Amino acid sequence: MRESSNPVLRSLSKQSPAQGGYATFGNAAAAGAAGMAHQGYDQPYTQQQGVGRPLTIDDVVQKTGITLGVVILSAVVSYFLVDAGAPTYPLAMPLMLIGAIGGLVMVMIASFGRKQDNPAIVLTYAVLEGMFVGSISFVFANMVVSGISAGALISQAVLGTLGVFFGMLVVYKTGAIRVTPKLTRMVVAGLFGVLFLALGNFLLSIFGVNGGEGLGLRSGGAIAIIFSLVCIGLAAFMFLIDFDQADQAIRAGAPEKAAWGIALGLTVTLVWLYVEILRLLSYFNQD
Repeated sequence: MRESSNPVLRSLSKQSPAQGGYATFGNAAAAGAAGMAHQGYDQPYTQQQGVGRPLTIDDVVQKTGITLGVVILSAVVSYFLVDAGAPTYPLAMPLMLIGAIGGLVMVMIASFGRKQDNPAIVLTYAVLEGMFVGSISFVFANMVVSGISAGALISQAVLGTLGVFFGMLVVYKTGAIRVTPKLTRMVVAGLFGVLFLALGNFLLSIFGVNGGEGLGLRSGGAIAIIFSLVCIGLAAFMFLIDFDQADQAIRAGAPEKAAWGIALGLTVTLVWLYVEILRLLSYFNQD
């Protein structure tokens, strides 16, 4: 099985025909955008006790739907909690930081602790990531942009995210773009490049370089627009690779509980894509 660029799904791997069965979450793997690594089971699923029934596409859809539902519910609650603090909005930054850092910690626990299929960890991540999504959506839609309503901006970002997701699903299902090891390596390289630039931009901005804008990757100018478009493109190709990963997991006979790990991986990418689209839209609606 090909390695995925997703930090949660990347090390899913199918055993050789001589071994039979399915071994998942194998060796530690460097994560793309999040810079994380994870390990997992050493034995094939068919050799583990209490594996349960094989994974199906319905399991993946159901668990992903539940995870996204929790993210959305948490985001809505977070959004209105921030709004209730008008006019200073004191909860905006705390909720954003708690959600972002907490979500990252949950993904790291799932990755390093071999708990990708633990529903409690996945749903805790969903709650925390919802806090981040809700608060950052409020900040962009109400404090950064002008000339457009908050509802309109957020709706455009949601529609754009869904459009990219389903568009790449069609691309994968029709075979318009084949998922190959070369494509995977290119996406992983791109993710590391984006991560390096984002960290560099953050550090330079802290030290006041270029008026606090660092490399200008988040300044709203032409460079920032190009950077966001690159991030959106990489997220789209992550979907393509991870659809293939999930498809092969199903065909290889992974257990039903593996659906939680797939749901977590897809949600990580969906949240990243949504935030990048929201950020890009904000550039076109600033003063």
